[in-house]
Amino acid sequence: MPLTRPVATALAAALCLLTAACGGSSGDDRTSAKTSDAAASKPGYPVTLDNCGQKQTFEKAPSRVVVMNGASVAEVSTLLALGLQDRIVANQQTYGMSEVAGRAAAIKALPTGGIELNDAYDIPREAMLGLRPDLVLSVTSYGFDEKNGFATREQLQQVGANSYVSPQGCDDDPAEMTVADSYRLLRDMGKIFHVGDRAEKLIAASEENIAAVSAKVQGKKRPKVMVLFSNMAMGGNDFSSVFSKGIVNDILAEAGGSNAFENASKSTFADLSKEKVAATDVDALVVIGYNDPDPAAYAKKLFKEFPQWPAARNNTYVTLSDSMYLGPSNDRAVEEIARMLHPEAF
Repeated sequence: MPLTRPVATALAAALCLLTAACGGSSGDDRTSAKTSDAAASKPGYPVTLDNCGQKQTFEKAPSRVVVMNGASVAEVSTLLALGLQDRIVANQQTYGMSEVAGRAAAIKALPTGGIELNDAYDIPREAMLGLRPDLVLSVTSYGFDEKNGFATREQLQQVGANSYVSPQGCDDDPAEMTVADSYRLLRDMGKIFHVGDRAEKLIAASEENIAAVSAKVQGKKRPKVMVLFSNMAMGGNDFSSVFSKGIVNDILAEAGGSNAFENASKSTFADLSKEKVAATDVDALVVIGYNDPDPAAYAKKLFKEFPQWPAARNNTYVTLSDSMYLGPSNDRAVEEIARMLHPEAF
């Protein structure tokens, strides 16, 4: 799935979903929505956040939220995890799949606002202002860049809308992102919507799950793992959607693995030749599906192309989607990868 530069940039700055404690069921989400409605009338406002150097003050819980695309599901998934789906008037985020049962369907059911997207595959300025939002969420500051045809944060403020850029998105560089940033996103949304107690429960459950898995694989040999998007091109070489830095390395470390291409680039993604990939020992493969109905087929294709890999000889791979990037379900990815790398520990 070749991407234009805007989508590739946004993709390099986003991604991932829910904790096991959230469950992802539609019934749980409906109950949480009622809780969030009640929370809106509770004291605790105004709330002020310093976001990318800008002060954003909330006098009450937002009720008309617009979620920009950015090739992410982190923001919409976080809102769903907190039971805030009834606050969304337009959502452009979708992966088409999720490790969390019911999550993909829940995202698909959200309103889109009937927007005709611009050349950057996102909501143009006039359409954004026409939605009358009181909060706009963007993966990175790219989503508020006037040069890209988007409404700026200042323009949104003039019509009474706050704006929020997700953690590590201020400079469009998620290379330093860790699981802690997923927790920060949860906490920030908890503060904004006055559901901080629910955010803390989700964070505590995720931390507990990750700690339990990490303890099982502690001291074991760390296999070298290749993490990449399936059927996606973002650069000039054969393999341009291979993760080198960012949250995936934190997830791999907790799961008892290491990134085979960690030193291949200083940025989030490495743009690699086929020769470079062939010359690297890959013990296991993590293929991330992004609106790809069959990422497993892509893994098998790579094994045929690189039969010399230990991963190919042992058929060691796992397909994931939203849990591998920013969002509330990183513990899912940690456990899935740990079970692949160290099955004897489970």
